[in-house]
Amino acid sequence: MDQEQEQMQFLGFFGIFKETFKIISTYKEIFTKISLSIILPLSFIFLAHIEVSEYLFGKILDNEDIRDQTPQNTRKYSTLSDLISSEWTYFWVFKVAYFIFFLVLSLLSTSAIVYTIACIYTSKHITFKKVMSVVPKVWKRLMVTFVWNFIIFFVFNLLALVVFACWVAWVDFTNTGVLILIVLAIVYVVLFIYISVVWHLASVISVLEDDYGIQSMLKSRELIKGKTGVSMAIFCFLNICFITIQVGFESHVVIGKHSLVVRTIYAILFFLLLSVLILFGLTVQTIIYFICKSFRHENIDKSLLANHLEVYLGDYLPLKSKDVQLQNFDI
Repeated sequence: MDQEQEQMQFLGFFGIFKETFKIISTYKEIFTKISLSIILPLSFIFLAHIEVSEYLFGKILDNEDIRDQTPQNTRKYSTLSDLISSEWTYFWVFKVAYFIFFLVLSLLSTSAIVYTIACIYTSKHITFKKVMSVVPKVWKRLMVTFVWNFIIFFVFNLLALVVFACWVAWVDFTNTGVLILIVLAIVYVVLFIYISVVWHLASVISVLEDDYGIQSMLKSRELIKGKTGVSMAIFCFLNICFITIQVGFESHVVIGKHSLVVRTIYAILFFLLLSVLILFGLTVQTIIYFICKSFRHENIDKSLLANHLEVYLGDYLPLKSKDVQLQNFDI
């Protein structure tokens, strides 16, 4: 990173993107190796999951349509019912297997990118072999943070469901009622994005500091203050890009009417775009961590952070927060 630490706080929306492009292009060799080993398989699994899910679900719908046209209490009806039950079982087993593999690769990707960016920040010599030796020691901490994020999102959505149920029970579809619903929907979306941003920053904290799980979520909530707006804006932009790629893949590949050659070309295109987006997004969230530290005048001692990163190569001993942020500095 060629930005001085005290100057990083002034990076805005476009400045963060520029810094991200600069880091990836400067250290393209290590990022290319990480992409080939982890991010490309992650992208492939995600897109393949869309294709396979559409195929399995389509078969279920077709068989259900046939069963609906078949007289009940017949052998054919019973056979179709058994077949549909089996297909639903296969469908959900596939979904669970996909979720497990996707989650593991996501955590591994996050571990690799955050560790790499931190090594670049501290001017440590970094090799692909070193990164891959560290990743297995870090992802378990990220898993704990993810579980807490899942719990928080579950409670949040449960409360949102209760609020919506109260709206249905007590408010009619009048102009005022619809306005209230719109306001509630906006509040829900904003809080959803905020929690997501806090989680992403907590993931970086889980790698670079001793806190993880709920502690990293709480610390992330404090750390992001002052940079909440730009962080949420970047999160929205990246997710719009992600949704665009997903919709494009579904439209041109999964349910597209193009020839096999054209669909294959589209599949490769969206596959590469998704891989680049994942790499870019993980790099951005790590840079935002250092920007938030700079904005709050929490000086990160590079030598101690470098020692912490080196510890990952031996027996894991988490770095204490007080070691990462030795002192506040004034501008």
